[in-house]
Amino acid sequence: MILHEYYFSGLRPAADVMPPQDSKLDNALTEAFGSVDQWQIAFKAIAAMRGVGWVILFQDPVTKQLSDHWISLHQNGVPAGFKPLLVMDVWEHAFMRDYRATERALYIDAFFRNIDWEMVERRLEKDIAIRPAVAA
Repeated sequence: MILHEYYFSGLRPAADVMPPQDSKLDNALTEAFGSVDQWQIAFKAIAAMRGVGWVILFQDPVTKQLSDHWISLHQNGVPAGFKPLLVMDVWEHAFMRDYRATERALYIDAFFRNIDWEMVERRLEKDIAIRPAVAA
């Protein structure tokens, strides 16, 4: 249920195709992947893989670094403590109402036309706040 909540709340109709230039999210994606375009290529490639599951853009709670992950089951393989920023459901039930099983690429493109970048950016925590170790 939690991944579905992130999935649906990260979408809105007729959204921008990319996050705003020079936004915190744009800068974080560029830092992690080289550019927003490079991140989008990588994310879409994961989404197009054979199988069912989830593609998730996560933020590491310690380093604040962004990374993409394939999660096959809701509860298996989620990196401990990582925060989901953008969640894409690539189980057939997510797109079979509108697309055939062979039309996953059309679904992926539609997903990217409806990402709520403002919501994704609100989930982002760019500032690193690591507490120094306390001597025992």
